[in-house]
Amino acid sequence: MFRGLVWQTAAKEIRIYGRKIHKRRVHYSGTHPKRFEEKYKEHDPEKYADTIEKVISKGSTPAGMHISICVNEILDFLQIQPGQQGLDATLGYGGHTRRMLEKLQGKGHMYALDVDPIEIVKTKHRLSEAGYGEDILTIKQTNFRNIDQVAEEAGGFDFILADLGVSSMQIDNPDRGFTYKFDGPLDLRLDPEKGESAAERLREVSYEELVGMFQENSDEPYAEEIATVIMKRNRTKNYVETTTQMKDAIEEALAFVPEKDRKEAVKKSCQRCFQALRIDVNSEFEVLYDFLDKLPDALRPGGKVAILTFHSGEDRLVKRAFKAGVKAGVYSEVSKDVIRPSAEECARNPRARSTKMRWAVKAE
Repeated sequence: MFRGLVWQTAAKEIRIYGRKIHKRRVHYSGTHPKRFEEKYKEHDPEKYADTIEKVISKGSTPAGMHISICVNEILDFLQIQPGQQGLDATLGYGGHTRRMLEKLQGKGHMYALDVDPIEIVKTKHRLSEAGYGEDILTIKQTNFRNIDQVAEEAGGFDFILADLGVSSMQIDNPDRGFTYKFDGPLDLRLDPEKGESAAERLREVSYEELVGMFQENSDEPYAEEIATVIMKRNRTKNYVETTTQMKDAIEEALAFVPEKDRKEAVKKSCQRCFQALRIDVNSEFEVLYDFLDKLPDALRPGGKVAILTFHSGEDRLVKRAFKAGVKAGVYSEVSKDVIRPSAEECARNPRARSTKMRWAVKAE
């Protein structure tokens, strides 16, 4: 009777007669959990390090985790010294932040920003548990386009990192709608508490806007065909509201592709269209433009910045901004070529393959 009462409670933890009682873990069919919410080990990687390492060694990213990219390349360039002040403009899982904090050796200070209200709480707790409290780390929930406000408060930075990729935790959570591989609401917002979801955007967009979105944000070759199918569904009020429905619309649009090539074509168009929608609902190009415009004033003389990009549109904006900065005398030096993750890193973490890193040094 007592045990049954405990099992049926909806709370994760209750107290009976002063004793702490934990709710049983969710059970699943088969030998391994498949659904995101059942992957209890990956949700607490520090507790199940051996299992996590096995997943990573097979070239996969455990659900609920994010593997930091180009860590060695970033640290080699930044050359962080104890006593300096730095900024991680895109906190995410906190992997880059943690490695930069290690270089400070308890002296100096780090600021870190993230717009995601869900993941920022988890990461702040994770870093606090690792010993990085408010004495050395200040975490703010704000968009990195507001770097000027943060820099004014902090007094400028000796080094800045901006990793423009979407975190794996966001991609793997079906409730966030970032991938066609899992069924869930077509959301794609980095901050699900603000703005329109991708599903809401598709309801009101015009055919011309949608074609332009797919072409400009992701170079989608079948933009017109896919936009035609979505517009047809809108007219019949058969709206695209889930990730699966979006994939179905793309499959319908690409029905003319020869069968032997269709599966791969659908996969690539799904990747491109989801990227295009994510860029649109989060105003990513506008945000990056603001960040790059305000960046020089946020750096102290001689300060360094490294930026990781993941598609050509982002990389072009960064390249142009750095080139213009050198011409204007704002930067004393910028990377001549992109830096890419090693083949070994890409084999260990396939999500690193599209990464490009560029850097700049503020003029003295």
